[in-house]
Amino acid sequence: MKNILCIGAGYVGGPTMAVIAKHCPEYRIVVVDINAEKIDAWNSDWLPIYEPGLKEIVFSVRGKNFFFSTEIDKNIAEADIIFVSVNTPTKTFGKGAGKAADLQYWEKTARQILRNSTSPKVVVEKSTLPVRTAQAMERILNANENGIFFDVVSNPEFLAEGSAINDMEDPDRVLVGGRETPSGQEAVQAIVDIYEHWVPRERIITTNLWSSELSKLVANAFLAQRISSINSIANLCEKTEADVAEVAKAVGSDSRIGPRFLRASVGFGGSCFKKDILNLVYLCEYYHLPEVAAYWEQVVTMNEYQKQNFVAKMVTTMFNTVAGKRIALFGAAFKAHTSDTRETPALSVCEALLEEHAKVVVSDPYALENFRKDLGETAERVTFEEDPLKRPKVPTQSLSSPNGLNMLS
Repeated sequence: MKNILCIGAGYVGGPTMAVIAKHCPEYRIVVVDINAEKIDAWNSDWLPIYEPGLKEIVFSVRGKNFFFSTEIDKNIAEADIIFVSVNTPTKTFGKGAGKAADLQYWEKTARQILRNSTSPKVVVEKSTLPVRTAQAMERILNANENGIFFDVVSNPEFLAEGSAINDMEDPDRVLVGGRETPSGQEAVQAIVDIYEHWVPRERIITTNLWSSELSKLVANAFLAQRISSINSIANLCEKTEADVAEVAKAVGSDSRIGPRFLRASVGFGGSCFKKDILNLVYLCEYYHLPEVAAYWEQVVTMNEYQKQNFVAKMVTTMFNTVAGKRIALFGAAFKAHTSDTRETPALSVCEALLEEHAKVVVSDPYALENFRKDLGETAERVTFEEDPLKRPKVPTQSLSSPNGLNMLS
């Protein structure tokens, strides 16, 4: 039995490994994380994240060939293949702040793998990383005096939250990138062998490391670009009395364009699009391509404008004030069928409405607790309601009718 380890029990690591465990019973799969509370949740009846179909798969394989643990060092030593799925947020300090990826967690993980390894391993980049990060990981891992050799493989995730299980079960493509050396190609094949248990071989694309790393950033950039494009047209439609839904349908009917990601909205959210575009912008600036950087940065600028403009139009429509008015936000997560509130447009809208002294009520089937944490102290000014159909309690007052009878309002 081969041992697979995934470092990182978040939105990527948990669902990905659960599906692999389901289809590969001959592999022993362990997901580890330094967050004991998160691991306890994965081992309980109430999983830490919501995805349609996830609970059923986890419950069917957990304790058989699928395990969750906080014993990172021990499991690193026993693993044959290690998937690295740690957080790579945007830097908030130093060079590249606001655009470049913060790789401190990734580097610490690489050094932890090196420190606890006594045998060769295949290390798989699952996190979204800047192009050529694998080279840095190879330098760290193979700078050892024990003669242990590590092959680094890129296998970026293409999961859309809310449909992650379906995306894993029936993917458009699986991308595996590795070194074009004999050992590198053996490592690539080891990962291909895993996915071939259920994914048709023609959907598994093998390429070099750098192409694989960059493809993930570019895919998210293209998708976000479509959203910002249709949102920009939505503003033009309002000025010209055109219907953006009809425009999107007409444009999406063109087979060269297609209908997906052409739905006008408050803007895109989630942990990927903004972060990955800014990472792409930083790479373009680093390689002295300012015009290319400015082109992609405009996608993010358009998204921020859309969120601000949404609240501004709401205030204008309601006689230039929402103070004291009860306004409901249906949906706290950044999209349907998920509990993830990272970069959710709902947060920007909620905070802007609170600044205007509105009485905000937020309803969501899965994401209320995460949204409450995101708001921090501001959450005290918000009403959280699981039932979107619940009527507010309106105090009654006695009014005098012309005939002297009392009536309630």
